[in-house]
Amino acid sequence: MSSILPSPRRARLASLENAYAVAVRLREASGVDQFVVGTGDPVQPFRVAAELPTAPEMVLACVA
Repeated sequence: MSSILPSPRRARLASLENAYAVAVRLREASGVDQFVVGTGDPVQPFRVAAELPTAPEMVLACVA
């Protein structure tokens, strides 16, 4: 498996700041609490979810 070298664009899109901004927009649009989750995956280190994650993922922020 080859390692993926992140481009500046990918680094920006996969940042914690971007994940938090997405969570805020989803919260405003849906009215449902959103969680910023750390995945441990170097390609997608953060994701946004409306449900609490299971191990080994961890909640980094809650937008309520």
